[in-house]
Amino acid sequence: MANRKHLALLKAGVEAWNAWRRTNPRVCPSLSGASLFGATLCGANLREADLCGADLSHADLRGADLFWANLGEADLTRASLSYADLRGTGLTEADLSDALGWLAGINRLEGVEGQRARASRG
Repeated sequence: MANRKHLALLKAGVEAWNAWRRTNPRVCPSLSGASLFGATLCGANLREADLCGADLSHADLRGADLFWANLGEADLTRASLSYADLRGTGLTEADLSDALGWLAGINRLEGVEGQRARASRG
């Protein structure tokens, strides 16, 4: 369940959200299960946020900082992920159907198989 305060801050806009994140760097935002369908989150600092099970379908996440965020079981259908920082991001069971930018030009099956192969070696 998403923290209501965190969700309200994010819905207030990226500028307000990022300002709050700068003043609260140790807080790991809890946005699990949040409905963020079609949200414009370009450049949002979502570092280490819990977005497990969130609906981010059709969301604009271009340039968002998702470093070490948990996107497990999140719906990222048709989300725009160009230039998003996905290093260390948990994507277990996330739906990346037709995600734009991040998977551009990659055969989905080859991409998934490559991720599995790298994970089993690590």
